[in-house]
Amino acid sequence: MGEHHWDKSAEAWIARIDAGEENRELLLDPVMLALCGDPRGLRVLDDGCGEGRFSRLLAARGAHVVGLDRTRRLAETALQRRTGGEQYLQGTAEQLPFADGTFDLLVSYVMLVDVPDFRAAIREMARVLAPGGSLVVSNVSFMSAGPGWVRDEDGKRLHYPIDHYFEERSELLSWCGIEIENWHRPLSAYMDAYLGTGLILRDFLEPQPKDDSLRDDPRFEDWYRVPNFTVMRWEKPR
Repeated sequence: MGEHHWDKSAEAWIARIDAGEENRELLLDPVMLALCGDPRGLRVLDDGCGEGRFSRLLAARGAHVVGLDRTRRLAETALQRRTGGEQYLQGTAEQLPFADGTFDLLVSYVMLVDVPDFRAAIREMARVLAPGGSLVVSNVSFMSAGPGWVRDEDGKRLHYPIDHYFEERSELLSWCGIEIENWHRPLSAYMDAYLGTGLILRDFLEPQPKDDSLRDDPRFEDWYRVPNFTVMRWEKPR
């Protein structure tokens, strides 16, 4: 079901990324790039690469990048837009087409929220990661269990309600011509899946913008009030 929706929404997603996606460019990119460190010469998998934007950022920093996405149109667009030696292919996160220990660095950029069997996807990421390698993963926060901000009659944010937090479930989200299936899971379910692979947690962040001037822009108010995302770096033992 998720793939079906992404197939229909691929063009709208590409247009959204091309217009500038603020959550990624202003909030997540600085944190994700910092946790990736210096990728020069590293074998990197961008798991759920979309149209390849973040893969290109890593390739520009000297990484040997393979981007994978389950949606054919997105993988094809990434290939058309490659700026260096990146490779792109279609495939599923639940069954990665790579041998054990293939990659030094693995990136999962707000991908698991789209994957029905996230436990299989996490096992696969751990499998193809080389000993000593890092998995850098961003995902939606606990806000995925809420219906959105409650606002007053003037449209000002009052609070963000959360309910049925422990229930794993999916829902259809629609914005900017995009309609996709997203999954909510409690953080404990994700953590159990990571820890079950033997990975070691090295960093855990709930990003806020470093640019404090954004506080004055009502579009970004929620970034300073509740965590929209979590970002983690896991390490595979040697």
